[in-house]
Amino acid sequence: MAEKRQTATFEGIMDDLKAAKYAPVYILMGDEAYFIDQITDYIAQNALAEEERDFNQTVCFGVDVTSGQVADMARRFPMMAERQVVIVKEAQNIKNWDRLEQYFEKPQPTTVLVLAYKNGTIDGRKKILAKAQNAGGVVFESKKLYERELPAFILEHLKKHGATIDVKSCQMMADHIGADLSRLTSELDKVCLSMPEGSRQITPEVVEEQVGVSKDFNGFEFRSAIANRDILKANRILKYFDSNPKSGGPFMLIPLLFNFFENLMLAHYAPQKTDSGVAQFLDLRSPWAAKEYMTGLRNYSGMKTMQIVQKIRETDAKSKGLDNPSTPVGDLLKELVFFILH
Repeated sequence: MAEKRQTATFEGIMDDLKAAKYAPVYILMGDEAYFIDQITDYIAQNALAEEERDFNQTVCFGVDVTSGQVADMARRFPMMAERQVVIVKEAQNIKNWDRLEQYFEKPQPTTVLVLAYKNGTIDGRKKILAKAQNAGGVVFESKKLYERELPAFILEHLKKHGATIDVKSCQMMADHIGADLSRLTSELDKVCLSMPEGSRQITPEVVEEQVGVSKDFNGFEFRSAIANRDILKANRILKYFDSNPKSGGPFMLIPLLFNFFENLMLAHYAPQKTDSGVAQFLDLRSPWAAKEYMTGLRNYSGMKTMQIVQKIRETDAKSKGLDNPSTPVGDLLKELVFFILH
């Protein structure tokens, strides 16, 4: 049985599972489906031997069962196996959790019950979470990653495949796909499979060929142009995005700009205006990641940065039709970029 963990992490849970330490209950909840699916799939594929699954593994959906039915399933004894596994997908659709709350008071030690509760969380004030933990269960909240956390996620995922990626290629992938981790990992796996034997280094050329992101006209280069106040380069890239819908279009650039200038606003308050000081203050992976913010600090005053953040918010609202009956998004972006660079 896994040790009781008040604040469960994805890495901690996976370490326990790989060591064959199974808890009697897993409540996996939150807005990021990727981590919930990873834990659920690992248990489904590894908690039982293949020949044991027919009689000892039950998978159902919350919309099809009641809490009483799930509790009854969990109380069964395994047949010719060390344990049984009960997985409830889309558990947020269970109407009433009273019977499960009673079950958590004394869960069956030979059962591994997994409740995959997506697109939200159970109210932390409810007794059900505390009862699950007090019984040795695991409660895990799967949160969406911030944009700044994506490069580290990409590096870690590729490391498992024995592949490496340079900084520009990593940011190209993060900017193009965003925080959809299921799609992001799918694209990364596709790139890895496409690489020739003996070559495990992902370059901008590889990303361009396999993912369809231009190595010259992308979010990474656009952010660099903005940070450096390179008017010609920024407008060339903006024109490319506006005329190439497959690139993600101008809609992709608004959150990219907001993320950069929001962090730049914070960087103005960093106690130490050095690469390492700003990186630590912004919780970036390495001092290298702070270089664009250091450039931004030189090119944009605190007041200008604040005005830009407000202008981005205004442009975002207009791009969604608020107080804007007819101006195309591309024109709104041109106006925004002009305001930023002048």
